[in-house]
Amino acid sequence: MSSYKYWCLESRPDGNDLGDLEAALRLKEAPMPEPSEGEVLVKNHFLSMDAGTRMWMTDREDGYNPPLPLGGPMVGLALGRVETSNNAAFQEGDLVRCFGQWADYSLVEPEMAGMVKLDDSIADIRQYFGVLGMNGWTALWGLKETAQVQAGDNVLVSAAAGATGVLACQIARLLEANVYGLAGGSEKCRWLEDEIGVTRAIDYKSADVAAELAKIDGDINAYFDNVAGPILDAVLPNMALNGRIALCGLMAQYSGDGRARGPENFDQILMKRLSVIGFFSPDFMDQGERLTSELRQWLEAGKIMTPFDETSGLENVLIAYQKLFSGGNIGKVIVNLA
Repeated sequence: MSSYKYWCLESRPDGNDLGDLEAALRLKEAPMPEPSEGEVLVKNHFLSMDAGTRMWMTDREDGYNPPLPLGGPMVGLALGRVETSNNAAFQEGDLVRCFGQWADYSLVEPEMAGMVKLDDSIADIRQYFGVLGMNGWTALWGLKETAQVQAGDNVLVSAAAGATGVLACQIARLLEANVYGLAGGSEKCRWLEDEIGVTRAIDYKSADVAAELAKIDGDINAYFDNVAGPILDAVLPNMALNGRIALCGLMAQYSGDGRARGPENFDQILMKRLSVIGFFSPDFMDQGERLTSELRQWLEAGKIMTPFDETSGLENVLIAYQKLFSGGNIGKVIVNLA
């Protein structure tokens, strides 16, 4: 091929509706790049849709990742095979995961892109975006290392039917905790209770979240928060004394400049002597091998799973991405480029 297609970030989107995204990103075509010394060209088979990348589209300079430059390709996790390598550590045909581009091919410098060579004997390579990927790592790290979940704890997970949340619910159960989930819509709540085995799922769209959380016997010992915003305000008064909050996402506020406001119930952090700890994937990237090993044991034993919401075609990336913000998905949103 003499050319490839990629999504270009042309402006900073104001909101998260499909129209906002379509106004900010364009699908473009460019000559096929040639890897320079140390670089690798990857043919993308799957693209991972991750809400955290929404902050990269803003102009925030104080985030964990600098703003993406306007006029350049949109960046995200890609899973594919090495097409051409100018790096001795990677050979043509290697299955790899990396921070590539929303494109049919990704040109990357492996060290900068966090590229890893993967075992392609696994039954479903998509699990490198699921249980064995960043979402699995985040769920495991957040519960065990950040929230210090113990057997018998009451654990609450927000965005519980999302890619990270559904894994956090399952891992909390494997840690012998009592698991409660917050999700949008009765269908998702039924699915979490019937298929994932959470003790109770609460529909934040129709229920009084604070009132429903108040019914939990013993209050909430650990809260795995993916959203912040008004839901965090509803949770704070229902935390147990000396409770722990592991904050890994700001889904409720991934728009505009991406800055969070509140919480109004901030005083509860003092009154309940709460620990609130934020964490990001860069905090545990060096622990990937250990985390993957633990997660793979559960995966191969059939104790944990990731459901996939799969969209086909590079041209449909924005449709898939917008599901993260409209709540139109259960599990991991990916785009299949095969």
